[in-house]
Amino acid sequence: MTSPPRRDRYVDWLRALSLIVVVVWHWAFTILQWKPHGPEPTSPLGFTSGLWILTWLLQVLPLFFYVGGHVHLLSWGRACERGTGLGRFVWRRLRSLSLPALALAGAWIAVGAVVTWAFDVPWMWRVVLLVLSPLWFLGVYLVLIALLPVALLLHRKYDVLALIWLGGAALVVDVVRFRYDVEWAGWLNMIIVWGLAHQAGFFYDRIVALPRRYDAGILWTGLFALFGLVYSGIYPGSMVGVPGDKWSNMAPPTFVIVALLIFQIGLVEVLRPAMERVLDKPGWQRVNAVINRFALPLFLFHTTGMAIALGLSWWLFGSLTPEVPPDVWWWLERPLAIAGPLLCTLPVIYLFGRRRTPAERSPDTSTR
Repeated sequence: MTSPPRRDRYVDWLRALSLIVVVVWHWAFTILQWKPHGPEPTSPLGFTSGLWILTWLLQVLPLFFYVGGHVHLLSWGRACERGTGLGRFVWRRLRSLSLPALALAGAWIAVGAVVTWAFDVPWMWRVVLLVLSPLWFLGVYLVLIALLPVALLLHRKYDVLALIWLGGAALVVDVVRFRYDVEWAGWLNMIIVWGLAHQAGFFYDRIVALPRRYDAGILWTGLFALFGLVYSGIYPGSMVGVPGDKWSNMAPPTFVIVALLIFQIGLVEVLRPAMERVLDKPGWQRVNAVINRFALPLFLFHTTGMAIALGLSWWLFGSLTPEVPPDVWWWLERPLAIAGPLLCTLPVIYLFGRRRTPAERSPDTSTR
């Protein structure tokens, strides 16, 4: 009798941590300015010098798509063992992820319509847009799940060549976009770049099996590529959109995100031995389990909690117009900027996010 595969707690940690970093970033570093047409977000990165370098660590969506690719390949392998067809597998994945997001979007659209009609508040639709805008990456993720049959075919037939072709395609798109001013072409990279990150996850086990010295090699390759691309003067240094930059590396993604992906894959592998020792401790196992259980509901509802917190602040303290550029007090208040939305998000999760799908109750495992 074979023993069950050992759970890869590091995968769980990376997947949950990447979602939580996005949530904390939105809570702590979103500056909402009130304009005549309604609330308008901006970022402290546009008013500080050199802070953009932190986005090389804190822009973790490449890592999320990478881990997601690995998880989907594992899940598909287990589905094959159960005799589940690929079409049914993809449909179940699409349904389990899309239904909560669609329910949230529908609720906010209904709220926006009622408030606009009852109180004649046209800027309410901007509030709805801001609350729902972080769900864009779930939309991309759903497209990648739908394209899983194509991704699996490329992986089986062409192996690592699929990654090289996707990387080359992302670079060609940037050339067409920036050299020949074909701006719409950049949106092709929404699928090409994130598809590359997802496809890279199919190679997770092979990367983990590499000798440790190769981990540092991957890290330095990505880091040197980042420095070369950013300091070429073509691409902005920030991995998130910053007011005043000529364009964003994220909307749509540029080839810089490919370099960021390589850097982050190398970084998490360099950190793996130390983090696995930490995550094997019983206390950290419980922490990891709790974080994984609530990471996705927290992401889904974090902007709802943020909207509630801002509404309560406005009701209790009047108009809150932050200083732009942010002053010292604004930076000192960042813990409160996280605590307030967190306290307002937890009841929403309790009311609407406790029901878990079968896929969530049977989390993915992997062997080492």
